[in-house]
Amino acid sequence: MARQPAPSAAPVTGLPPPWRVPLLVLGFLGLVVGAGAGLARLGWAVPDVAASAAALHGPLMICGFFGVVISLERAVAIGRYWAYLGPLLAGIGSATTVFGASALAPWFFLGGGLVLLAASLDVFRRQAALFTFTLALGAACWPVGVALWAAGASVHDVVGWWLAFLILTIAGERLELSRFLPPSPTARRVFAVILAVVLAGLAASDLSWGLPLFAAGLLALAGWLLRQDIARRTVHNRGLTRFIAVCLLSGYAWLAVGGAIALWAGLAPGTRAYDAALHALTLGFVFSMVFGHAAIIFPAVLRVAVPYHAVFYLPLALLHLSLLVRMAGDATGRFGWTQAGGMLNAVALAAFIVTMVSAVVRGALGGNAAKSVP
Repeated sequence: MARQPAPSAAPVTGLPPPWRVPLLVLGFLGLVVGAGAGLARLGWAVPDVAASAAALHGPLMICGFFGVVISLERAVAIGRYWAYLGPLLAGIGSATTVFGASALAPWFFLGGGLVLLAASLDVFRRQAALFTFTLALGAACWPVGVALWAAGASVHDVVGWWLAFLILTIAGERLELSRFLPPSPTARRVFAVILAVVLAGLAASDLSWGLPLFAAGLLALAGWLLRQDIARRTVHNRGLTRFIAVCLLSGYAWLAVGGAIALWAGLAPGTRAYDAALHALTLGFVFSMVFGHAAIIFPAVLRVAVPYHAVFYLPLALLHLSLLVRMAGDATGRFGWTQAGGMLNAVALAAFIVTMVSAVVRGALGGNAAKSVP
């Protein structure tokens, strides 16, 4: 079992860890209800609170969950009290959606996105680098998409901006960690060109060539990450290090799959290709990153120990299996398989939550046991 530094090893700045817990709870409210809303869209019977939010499945998952988690992580990183307004506003957006005031949700999400952007620009001001620039670009994509949505655009019209928010944020964080195996100057220039391609595709999304350019940029980014990420080496290690590398490499493969589907078949709303591409990108890529980094993020944000255990692979395996089933249904037109895959998607997320909570409890009990030894 991999050893981790004690959660109290780093000084606490900004909001104390106990006060961060309610913010994280608001984020997981968006995750749970958003996942239920996704099941309702597939025809599964779910509680009324999730069924009534079926049309807001995407906003709840991206803005209500990831918006809170990413904003909270960024606030902890910069140690400024004002930055915690980001996860708070995004969390309130989730709550308004869940409790029947969904008309207010876009404005709270917009506020949260603007605070995250300000926090990201603060990071860039302190350290001007390609990775901080990428993080700021990713942060900017979230409020741009929300502003368009609040102005009357459909979720389908803005989903590219929200995908860019998640994908560029992850790419920026992985670029930061590449200092352990720095990319060559040529590789860094290629990364910058890929950023330009992705953003140009987004800006031209109303034109016939915009979406293919965006998808090509995602496909190129997947190739760059697979080639440059240190996970190609750390996958040969053991314990948590190897688990993280497996999550990263499998996530990059799903990024390539999602980009390829979008490039080949487009992202027309309501089509099987739309379902396959979006869930390859969000569940396959983004959630693989979440699964891999949870054992690092939770100690950093909440100051709790999350000791590694081989059971961490179970939710990851369920996630990949569920996506394969869902995409097989999309590819063959067998909606029953798509439904089954969707349910397995939810089971994988539930298994992830249970696994993380169990690890935190194990870490707490282990810490108490250690304290009791004279």
